[in-house]
Amino acid sequence: MVSGLNTAPRIAIIGAGYAGMGAAVELAAAGCAVEVFEASHTLGGRARAAEISDFVVDNGQHILVGAYTETLRLMRAVGADPDTLLKRTPLRFEFPGEFRMVAPHLPAPLHTAFALLTAQGIDWREKLAAIRLMRSLQRAKFIIAPDCTVTAWLDTHKTPLRQRRLLWEPLCIAALNTPAERASAQVLANVLRDSLASTRAASDMLLPQTDLSSLFPEPAANFVQAHGGAMHRGTRITGLQRSGEHWRVAGHEAAFTQIILAVAPYHLPALVPELSHCVKHLTWEPIVTTYLRYPKWVRLAQPMLGIADGMAQWLFDRGRLCGQHGLIAAVISARGRHLDLPTEELEAAIHGEIMRVTPNLPPPERVQTITEKRATFACTPDLRRPDTDSGLPGLWLAGDYVAGNYPATLEGAVRSGVSAARRVINGVINRTLQTPA
Repeated sequence: MVSGLNTAPRIAIIGAGYAGMGAAVELAAAGCAVEVFEASHTLGGRARAAEISDFVVDNGQHILVGAYTETLRLMRAVGADPDTLLKRTPLRFEFPGEFRMVAPHLPAPLHTAFALLTAQGIDWREKLAAIRLMRSLQRAKFIIAPDCTVTAWLDTHKTPLRQRRLLWEPLCIAALNTPAERASAQVLANVLRDSLASTRAASDMLLPQTDLSSLFPEPAANFVQAHGGAMHRGTRITGLQRSGEHWRVAGHEAAFTQIILAVAPYHLPALVPELSHCVKHLTWEPIVTTYLRYPKWVRLAQPMLGIADGMAQWLFDRGRLCGQHGLIAAVISARGRHLDLPTEELEAAIHGEIMRVTPNLPPPERVQTITEKRATFACTPDLRRPDTDSGLPGLWLAGDYVAGNYPATLEGAVRSGVSAARRVINGVINRTLQTPA
């Protein structure tokens, strides 16, 4: 705990996405009073609630996995019960009529081996090739050196084409939001290490049964305020300035000894021009989510289904997940041919793909497409990602793009926020110990 200091430091967090609120909770739990500034009135950043007609949905459909230990820890800390808010199911990859793989309730590593051996849609040669690939990763301690693209890595192991198309490439897109021909094999190996190759529970899929703002950011805001912190919603910060040993936030009189910048990386140059070099080399991948509202009786065979070789990659039945009966979310990750189509043409194509897996499907009553053009950074080989320490005194970086083992995921964002908060806490404690009482 750092409460009861002779001079309590003033700490500001700019950005109330998963990284910013992860940092805020970690600081509040340690006894630090923080002020969080967020441009929007809706918390969550690039993973937030959005409204469509009378439904509250998300600006992009996300899933979590059991390996997201820090996200689950902080959810519990703020009273957001994962067992209530997340639908936990064994790992299930299903492309109707093409491929189906389900992890059984067996201890690790048997659950992964049996999932591959019992997979439908690939032959024994392909199953054994998949098991050999995982074993080779384990022998190498999940280190791929030098880093290369996922495609090049699969080429090295002579991975069968059908197995790539139905297993490894969809996994890569889902985890890294970057196509296999451009994605980092090392970062994918990190994800496989902590999910498929870890405990059975770590590979479970956790499907949100509420909107992404209510899942963690809103309970986190309540926690921060209950611990003496402040939330400034609808407050856009246009610049920061160093003044002596403090930072000043444009438009506010308060001076802060520590600031955590938890904004999207493309906002950094405007806030602190000296940090432009940290992010100028990053490129971006989009996520397109189309919500199709059908009559309430329409439902998918599973809460989550894949579409092989379609425009859409994944379908989510929000009736099964959130009680929004008849609402289907179709997700398209990363760049692709869909970006060249007019929105109405894309939506019609997605409806046709849902018809392939849902008998007697009527036309949708309403369709809404949300495109996040810069949803994540492109997770390419040997990508230089900025460190938590900005190099400027008292200024720290948090976000899914900050250096770490994970790609741009909710867990990556939360871990970066926790890391920044702990650096602040350690600095506060060290400064306090050096200050005479």
